[in-house]
Amino acid sequence: MKTIDLHVHSNYSDGTLTPEELVILAKKQGLFAMALTDHDTIVGIEEAVEAGKKYDIEIVPGIELSAAYGSKEIHIVGLYIDYKDKAFNDELGHLRDIRNDRNLKIIEKFKEIGIKISFDEMKQLYGNAVITRAHFADYLLAKGYIKSRSEAFDRYIGENGPCFMAREKLTPEETIQLILAAHGVPILAHPTLYHLGNFEMNKLLKYLCKAGLKGIEAIYSTHSIGEEIQIKKLAKENHLIISGGSDFHGTNKPYLNLGTGRGHLCVPYEVLDNIKKAANL
Repeated sequence: MKTIDLHVHSNYSDGTLTPEELVILAKKQGLFAMALTDHDTIVGIEEAVEAGKKYDIEIVPGIELSAAYGSKEIHIVGLYIDYKDKAFNDELGHLRDIRNDRNLKIIEKFKEIGIKISFDEMKQLYGNAVITRAHFADYLLAKGYIKSRSEAFDRYIGENGPCFMAREKLTPEETIQLILAAHGVPILAHPTLYHLGNFEMNKLLKYLCKAGLKGIEAIYSTHSIGEEIQIKKLAKENHLIISGGSDFHGTNKPYLNLGTGRGHLCVPYEVLDNIKKAANL
């Protein structure tokens, strides 16, 4: 069976491998296609596309965007986006500015508790990456303030931590329309991670479908067989296409492997065929 992975992160967001290293690993894992879906950035796509040509791996240009849904944060993956579209890139620049403002406020909170963090040094260390909380965890670990990345979230930057700072997010409608305007296919990522009951999940899907959602990530690293069956059922009821991926982050999530997740993930190529039809490819 030809297998693929449509949810992958590089070191341009909160992963640890470069786009080319991801493509090399995809080849090693026997994958036929891979989507690069970094948070709020498309900087690594060109590198991935060129590496895909070199190693004969089909690359799907993608992105993962956050949206505010009540008190929760949901993620929408966009596949087959036109990553060269000017309006799309302008909006991503705005989102990056919002993240930078949030990061500066986090640094101030660390300063208040006696931990000095240099944003200039972080930008030098992480280059063109969109700096996320994962980067703060990496920085704190490198400086000896913590003994593990998970400790950073537990003690400092988790939602209940003293240095946590929420950031401004797009609405789900804005997120979906942004992806559609860039000719992409908007897909609800990892639906079980929002911990919604059946009623609330149906309510969310009705709302997102009305906004233009095209698909849902039914095949995902942490899904049980029962959860996968249930989400596929919801997809059918809501006329959504299926997507799937590992959410691979390299050593930032060492328990997940590219293409296979926790060992049992299998996304068949036919999933991508259906997404291509939705993208008019």
